[in-house]
Amino acid sequence: MDFERYRCLSFDCYGTLIDWESGLLSSLRPLLNHHRVEVCDRELLELYAQHEAKIEAAEYRPYKEVLREVLRELGKSFNFSPTSDELENFSVSVKNWPPFADSGDALRALQTKYRLIILSNIDDDLIKYSAKLLDVDFDEIFTAQRIGAYKPSLRNFQYLIKNAGVPQDQVLHIAQSLFHDIAPAKQLGFSTVWVNRQKGMEGFGATPPAETEPDLEVPDMKKLAFLAGVI
Repeated sequence: MDFERYRCLSFDCYGTLIDWESGLLSSLRPLLNHHRVEVCDRELLELYAQHEAKIEAAEYRPYKEVLREVLRELGKSFNFSPTSDELENFSVSVKNWPPFADSGDALRALQTKYRLIILSNIDDDLIKYSAKLLDVDFDEIFTAQRIGAYKPSLRNFQYLIKNAGVPQDQVLHIAQSLFHDIAPAKQLGFSTVWVNRQKGMEGFGATPPAETEPDLEVPDMKKLAFLAGVI
């Protein structure tokens, strides 16, 4: 890949920059233990992915409400009813989801050369906590709340095209989820990089499966920064 042709890098956030699977598990495990639910991590994350994708494909609602509804659906799956406190705590648990260790340094290095944008399935208030944890001043942050739709809707990527600040052929979209990001971005003609954080693991984790071909695959953000020539 010729990184010199790009002026702007757009990123998915959760799963790519923020370790959302660890965040989800650390939020859900105490709750499920309280309700005496026994389930392995893989099954839990795959069930989460199914519920979340179905909810996000319906009429738009804020991500905090998506998380509440996912927890209700998990309750139905495992025969328990989450309390109002559990629903509220899970809906804002995003605030504490940790960055991947390689994200911050790589982003700061990339920012010396590129315009950086986040395109995320998240609420405006919640993304501020994650951006602070990443310790990066992004040039733009485009949320599902602003757009009124969730990826893999093409609306999100059409919004990116109109508001990236550079022509589309100078934007490189980078993400972990083939389903939410790489497939729809490729459909609209974006160049893409797949950050394959599931490499060597079974299944697709907290994202539904998808078949598509990214332009480049890397294992983490450090490798991306290296290939871009900034570290």
